[in-house]
Amino acid sequence: MTATSPPGIVYLVGAGPGDPELLTMKAHRLLKRCDALVHDSLVPLELLEMVPETCVVHGVGKRRGYHSVPQPTTNELLVQLAGRHRCVVRLKGGDPFLFGRGGEEAAYLASQGVAVEVVPGVTAGIAAPAYVGIPITHREAGSSVTFVTGHEEIDKVRPGVDWRGLARCSDGLVIYMGLHNLQRICDELQAGGLAASTPAAIIQQGTVNGQKQLIATLADLACSAEEQNFMAPAIVVIGAVVAQRVAACAPSPAPVTMPQPINYTPPEM
Repeated sequence: MTATSPPGIVYLVGAGPGDPELLTMKAHRLLKRCDALVHDSLVPLELLEMVPETCVVHGVGKRRGYHSVPQPTTNELLVQLAGRHRCVVRLKGGDPFLFGRGGEEAAYLASQGVAVEVVPGVTAGIAAPAYVGIPITHREAGSSVTFVTGHEEIDKVRPGVDWRGLARCSDGLVIYMGLHNLQRICDELQAGGLAASTPAAIIQQGTVNGQKQLIATLADLACSAEEQNFMAPAIVVIGAVVAQRVAACAPSPAPVTMPQPINYTPPEM
């Protein structure tokens, strides 16, 4: 650390999918001693209550259809907090480096001379299917699985997902943020050669109370989801692994407040 470097360390901590018992021991230790906390909306309130009473808390969650804190603002906030506090926890749902912009935040902090360390977390793409008994890999159901985001905007900088290509090159798909574009995704996968009868599933609010699942075929998935009013946050699983479901092994969802209410504001510290 140089004489001009901020004194604090920013930890990019994965909060896991929601069930507090899936939090890693390292994440738990950091939450119990952090001086400042910057958290997403897909983190149960119960985790926020773990921090010390003197901890400064900032919510920077993003949700479709509601005001979100711009990413550059979050980046600058982390730099500022590192200049005032020794231990800053950036708490992100799931794993920080899987569709969580953790890589962007890590790069920005490093470019500003801020010490940063990533703390991996259990991702919802593995945990949510497990909580309804679906293994995302299986020796009898293919040899590959692809994690992909279904959240695509017209003005997005990165290229759109080649769903037709994925239909041909991956035995299973785990789709994050896919409900909004689900009908198009299903249509594109079938156009790419994936059979209409392919098993598929949706797990809403996986690992926590409010969890519900839908098991259907690829052809019927989008319509069934709309009829049953499935909403985000949700994970979509498509492939033969869905047929390997063992419901008897599914854990009970955790009784937590998840996701946070839209109008939630952190307590004054």
